[in-house]
Amino acid sequence: MPKIKKPKLPALLERKISKTGQTRGADDDVIFQNRVNRCNTVLIPFHQWKNNEDLRNSIDQFERGFIVLIGPQDYFHSDNPKVFLETYNLILGENALIFYETRYDWNLHNPEDLGWDFANSRTAPLGGNYVARVPGTTASSQDSGKINRGYATQSPKGAGIRLYEYASTETIANCRLQLEAIYWHCHDAIDVAVDFGMSKEDALLRKEMCLTECAEKGLLDYDKLYSQRIINKDKVTVCPFCLKKLSGNGFYNRLEQPEGREVPDLTVTEINLFHINELKYGEYNHRPYNLGWGCHHCNVVVKDSGIYPTLHWLQEVINRNIEQGYSIP
Repeated sequence: MPKIKKPKLPALLERKISKTGQTRGADDDVIFQNRVNRCNTVLIPFHQWKNNEDLRNSIDQFERGFIVLIGPQDYFHSDNPKVFLETYNLILGENALIFYETRYDWNLHNPEDLGWDFANSRTAPLGGNYVARVPGTTASSQDSGKINRGYATQSPKGAGIRLYEYASTETIANCRLQLEAIYWHCHDAIDVAVDFGMSKEDALLRKEMCLTECAEKGLLDYDKLYSQRIINKDKVTVCPFCLKKLSGNGFYNRLEQPEGREVPDLTVTEINLFHINELKYGEYNHRPYNLGWGCHHCNVVVKDSGIYPTLHWLQEVINRNIEQGYSIP
């Protein structure tokens, strides 16, 4: 029997699901890469490396390696920099770099005066000892401009990704599969897929194949999805924050813009990827059963604070309004 070919999703939906395997945006003046795969080289702040033995013992998990970023004050204020590095199993230019972020550190321990080279490779050897992202100042002197050294000219720019954004290739694939399944649980998913180019037969087949594969991989535990606020008791997709039932249209429709503030190239849609437990150091929260789809505005409100802390804050705001005699129209 020939294997049944999985029908293609509408291009906009396919792209939206695919992008969930990428990191958040980053501009040229930071050390992080902009919108790259979550399995890329990981940048580890030294204080995380120093204080987390489990992290030091699990470095093999990073598919494309890691770089520890050490502040100049930690490095130069140690009694013996060589012993300091050996204590933490670090080698400058191999798995660690000195990271300059302030003009004070740059002037005090100028790497150019030390004859150091800046790094440009994400795999050992790194090609240098340091990297710098020092912002410019408003002073009029010639030394007031921004200082970007290392990973600043090649494409893509940036040395690597944030530690807490990391996910393995397998995890990324499972997340994408589960997120597609969550889309198919929107109350109007089939009709909307048809509106955006699929035949009804293909939409039904794609949904069936997706849900079957999810079930086989243990990614369709409805009790878990419900407890994580990803679906409701009727197995319908909801926003994890406001719990509103989501329409498939929100995956395609661009966000409505306030009059007078329109941006012609806006690509933000009404529904965005939503991390149930927020991304933070000490956890890898880009994983199955921790991702859903949510309202863009709810995502903005929650940001990196987490759902429940934000709900508590909102409750306090509402209670304070009531206590002060204000009505909510």
